[in-house]
Amino acid sequence: MHGIAASQPYVIAAFLLWAGLVKLFGRRMRAQAGRTALARLTGPARAVPALRLVGLAELAVAAALLVPPLRPLDGVAAALLSAGFLAYLTYAAVAAPASSCGCLGTHSRPVDVRAFARAGLLLAAALLTATAQGGEAVPLVTADPLVVLVEAVVLMEVVVLLALSAELDRYWLVPLRRLLVRVRRPLAIPPPADVPLEASLHLLRRSLAYCSAAAQLTSDVLESWDEDGTRFVVYGARGRTAVFAVPLAGDDPAGVRVALV
Repeated sequence: MHGIAASQPYVIAAFLLWAGLVKLFGRRMRAQAGRTALARLTGPARAVPALRLVGLAELAVAAALLVPPLRPLDGVAAALLSAGFLAYLTYAAVAAPASSCGCLGTHSRPVDVRAFARAGLLLAAALLTATAQGGEAVPLVTADPLVVLVEAVVLMEVVVLLALSAELDRYWLVPLRRLLVRVRRPLAIPPPADVPLEASLHLLRRSLAYCSAAAQLTSDVLESWDEDGTRFVVYGARGRTAVFAVPLAGDDPAGVRVALV
């Protein structure tokens, strides 16, 4: 337990350094400040100075956390700062639910449960730091199973904190969702019986067969039915009938066929 507590100052300091540097030197922070909940709390004209002041406080606490003789006083400061974050998030969720918190970046996403979870985890880490006694630092490379377990727990904590940070979603969560869509292709090969007619019409209208017959069509869809993995769609076509055959599986417009009868 001591090893985990001894590692917490470095975890907290890393996140406070990130937050403080973004607030002080972020290129978009000045423009974003007016859209944060802090602008509602302090007024738009004072939002930027307030963010800078908070950033300085975060950097000061982070510096204290990295100086062992100051512990556990630095843990108390970190706990008070984290408690203040939770109070601010509560205010933001109630008074300005459509605004971002401006905590660690310039994203415009409103405060959500992930922001509360991250602040709560940092508060727990700060309380653990405040109650920890001084001791030797945990070696980074060792074969001691207990130390390896401590390192694994701390690494998992860092991963969870990063996953709870919406500011990083564009680097991992959005690409992951896009990859899952490409791999699973949820709209490309659904069960034939579950394909909506509008999905077939979307594929139909992108096909060469539809483009070649579009000038002759004189009505909207008159009839449609499914047979052997194909959806037949019927249109009126200048005294004739246009029957399109649209595959139910796949999303390639080249598979669409048309017959004028």
